[in-house]
Amino acid sequence: MEMERETNYAQLLGTVEEEPVFSHKSYGEQFYEMKLAVARRSGYQDVIPVVVSERLMLEEFPALGDRIAVCGQIRTYNKEEQGRNRLIITVFAREYRQAAAEECYDENYIQLNGFLCKEPVQRTSPLGRDICDLMVAVNRMYNKSDYIPCIAWGRNAGYGGRMKVGDAISLTGRIQSREYKKRDQEGNAYARTAYEVSVLKIGD
Repeated sequence: MEMERETNYAQLLGTVEEEPVFSHKSYGEQFYEMKLAVARRSGYQDVIPVVVSERLMLEEFPALGDRIAVCGQIRTYNKEEQGRNRLIITVFAREYRQAAAEECYDENYIQLNGFLCKEPVQRTSPLGRDICDLMVAVNRMYNKSDYIPCIAWGRNAGYGGRMKVGDAISLTGRIQSREYKKRDQEGNAYARTAYEVSVLKIGD
């Protein structure tokens, strides 16, 4: 599946972990969200939410275990939960197909060209590795922007940590899922999932 590289490009190939459920309707078109499990080389699976138009699926909704390939963009929006805004991250499919039998390897490729919209946050992992959190704003049509959290490691972390708000940034990586614990106002802990782009390369 080929698509011209652009400011916000996502290519995934993985296994359906959760079947499509209705997400929303826009201009008479219905959209569904499913979860796609994409394996890393380490064996860990990232479970990525993917939004697909009913028109693209041609009413042949995928079942659990189906192998699916999508190309599209990372989309973000704020959702109010318990009086606070939470950043929701999905991959919006522009192209969709059933994977061929010979496509036995998962794919997870992200390319972003945007601007740094928050000061980078540098830190060190428990194993002493340099890490840098970056928030990248990518413009799209109709004067909208997607705000995409990214995490850089090692040399990329050092480079990202020297950037300033408003600097142009180009990067490639993969979208990953990460579970963490959060406490509500009553102090009860519950599991949440965060999504971010793990940076493989900054610059052309």
